[in-house]
Amino acid sequence: MFKVWKPGFLTTIQDLGRTGFQKDGFIVSGAIDPFSLRIANILVGNSEQEAGLEITLQGPTLSVEEDTVIAITGGDLTPMIQNNPLPMWRPIFVPKGSLIEWGGCKTGCRAYLSVAGGLSVPKVLGSKSTYLRAGIGGFEGRGIKKGDTLFIEEKPEHPLLSVFDKDYADFSTVSWQASPPYDFANKKTKTVRVLPGVHYSQFTNESLDAFFQESFQVHTQSDRMGYRLHGPLLERRQKDEILSEAVTLGTVQVPADGNPVILLADRQTTGGYPRIAQVISVDISVVAQTKPGEQLHFKAVTWGEAESLYVDRQIDVHSIKSSTYEKLRQV
Repeated sequence: MFKVWKPGFLTTIQDLGRTGFQKDGFIVSGAIDPFSLRIANILVGNSEQEAGLEITLQGPTLSVEEDTVIAITGGDLTPMIQNNPLPMWRPIFVPKGSLIEWGGCKTGCRAYLSVAGGLSVPKVLGSKSTYLRAGIGGFEGRGIKKGDTLFIEEKPEHPLLSVFDKDYADFSTVSWQASPPYDFANKKTKTVRVLPGVHYSQFTNESLDAFFQESFQVHTQSDRMGYRLHGPLLERRQKDEILSEAVTLGTVQVPADGNPVILLADRQTTGGYPRIAQVISVDISVVAQTKPGEQLHFKAVTWGEAESLYVDRQIDVHSIKSSTYEKLRQV
């Protein structure tokens, strides 16, 4: 188990979300960067759907109360034990008594920590994900805070526990790592690929040109529900109201003020604002790892390109899973 000494900026328990309930008006929630969480779980031998910690901008201080194996993926928030940097994208044996701390945010803005066996919290509507606005799921429906104790599910012994020296002072790891097939380093402007939304043709030519030619800054008033963007104002040709329709992860809406919003994990189930575009699934990680104040640039792709990129991403995940399990079997 882990004991929480400092909570960090915002640390919540998230899995891949609760599905099957949007028809009842209940949101999906889950990890904002699902790819990073999936890989973290694979590296510690969990199901991809298992819950881990989503750590935003500034990480928590956690004391490790039992020998365990963890993996950290996503943004580099400089995790460390006793001032020694923890490697990312690989399984790490952490002995009892260790203190996991975090330094500054080097790249990205969200890290994911998975522990072998998964975190032991009750499921709500089939998911362990925290939905902050409703106060359900995760750890008592909120972010973790000082004094919390996070328990680990009962699990078979991880292969790495049997080979690493249990008396190792800090931690032990392996010589290999998973290579993320995307880069969210601190570039001045990140490119996000999109498909046209259902109301794309209703926007003026000038707005469509600006949408793809200019950059948009992520506003500080952004959260797990959506990223508010500031840049050139976008206008429709007609000002009539539209009916509320279903929205999904990565839907780009344009409210009346002309500033687009990218909907994220805690998005509503329906929306009445015009939808100019849809972020393709493989670039959700790029959006999720963009900090407030950074810039996004939109690039149009075709449905065929988006499908091909999606298939390639699933092949990447399968390859990481296959190679990881093969290496663990050789331990």
